[in-house]
Amino acid sequence: MGATVDIERAMRGLEDRLQKVVQYFWVTRHTQSSRQELAGKVDAGTRGAVTGGGHMAAFETLIADILKDTGIPDLTIKLGKNESSETVKAKKQLELPGYYRPEKRWDMIVLNQGRLLASIEFKAQVGPSFGNNFNNRAEEAIGSAEDLWKAFREKRFGDSPTPFLGYVFLEDCPEVHSPVTLKEPFFEVDPIFKAPGPKPTARQGISYSSRYKTLCQRLVLERLYSATAFIISTKGKNPKKTEPDPALTFRRFVAALIGHIGRNLVGLLTELLTEGKNSFFARTQI
Repeated sequence: MGATVDIERAMRGLEDRLQKVVQYFWVTRHTQSSRQELAGKVDAGTRGAVTGGGHMAAFETLIADILKDTGIPDLTIKLGKNESSETVKAKKQLELPGYYRPEKRWDMIVLNQGRLLASIEFKAQVGPSFGNNFNNRAEEAIGSAEDLWKAFREKRFGDSPTPFLGYVFLEDCPEVHSPVTLKEPFFEVDPIFKAPGPKPTARQGISYSSRYKTLCQRLVLERLYSATAFIISTKGKNPKKTEPDPALTFRRFVAALIGHIGRNLVGLLTELLTEGKNSFFARTQI
């Protein structure tokens, strides 16, 4: 690739940087809610902090800066919610072709000389309406991935290598840790969603936190996403973050992303060298 990939530099201080990003999330969210209240536009529930947008911008910037720190050359990084990072080539132009729909706007995409290398979604869920929101988040994550992979199969991304598809999710609220009642009017749900206990007839299900963890696990297990990160955080200026599954940590997510991009660029370089060699032989053949 003509440059050394400096993974050590890119990952240096990652935990502290992630902590600051989570803190930024809550500060931005609170600021957006306060701004709408002052303007007399108070949305129902906690929607005021969501409709303002931009509260996940720091996650995008962190990943963009990490990729820049690796020293991987010729990357074009486009972000959806952040306007100030020097690693961003353009805020717009985040639409990628779909199969079931014309296009979808992703939160972050990474390209190399016009080839798609990665597309990532950043989502957050904070109460109180977890029931419908969980289903909406699940349907959105599954549908977006299925749509992209079908478009990739149909060569909508030209000669791009298999892209990295990522999903970063942040949530917290006291209710997310409480058991949820299951509704099974006709058939039983998957046992993984049932709370462990001595009464098999009880309709008590696992918490929303555990549901989201299962969702992220299965998104990767079924190869809909290359990697997912699942983070739980308390609210406030000094939030406490936890990562309940060692396989779904932010560090592993970033490592998978760097590895995927590095491998694909090496593969593209090999193809170019092979093409060049074949072209040379073709020109010199008698």
